[in-house]
Amino acid sequence: MSDDATWKASYFEELYLCADPFGYRSKWYEERKREILRATLPRRTFVSGWEIGCSNGELTAVLATRCRSLLATDISQRAVELARVRNKKHSNVIVERSTHPREWPRSNFDLIVLSEVGYYFDSEELDDAIDKIQGSLSTDGLIVACHWLAPFQEAPFTGRQVHSRIDQLLPLEIVYRYEDGDFLLEAWGSSTRTLAQLEGLK
Repeated sequence: MSDDATWKASYFEELYLCADPFGYRSKWYEERKREILRATLPRRTFVSGWEIGCSNGELTAVLATRCRSLLATDISQRAVELARVRNKKHSNVIVERSTHPREWPRSNFDLIVLSEVGYYFDSEELDDAIDKIQGSLSTDGLIVACHWLAPFQEAPFTGRQVHSRIDQLLPLEIVYRYEDGDFLLEAWGSSTRTLAQLEGLK
């Protein structure tokens, strides 16, 4: 593990001594954000999903209701333990500790979610992760990114910079986006047909 990865692992292990360091379980802001993300997903059910940076498993529990199988990963072993407890009733969820982008699953996914984690990568890691995400996405797959917009000390990038870099490197179209004063949510895929078009409404 590189010095940077070691620092990140130690930082997050210490952070997760508190079971809910970001208020994912207690803040209406966070609950609302999860509900917006869930509501924008264009398919009722995805075959195989992957959540990169699952934290304590609150978003994982939401995604579990929309995926037949869901892999959730995090750099922090403590976060993984919290996420496993939170999702123990979801038999379709596997939670694993992984250091990305150095460690990477071999499976392909039709939904990949990168939420509140992209700005912790350095420039080389971010580019590598985006490249590997492309390789892990099924032909008709969707990548959803959701990030806090305000800069903060621990993050090399802002959320907007992360999304801009994804858009630059992925050979996919933006399928939809939502933005307010706090966070940006965008999705990329191979088809820009709307849900109404797919269901023959227009």
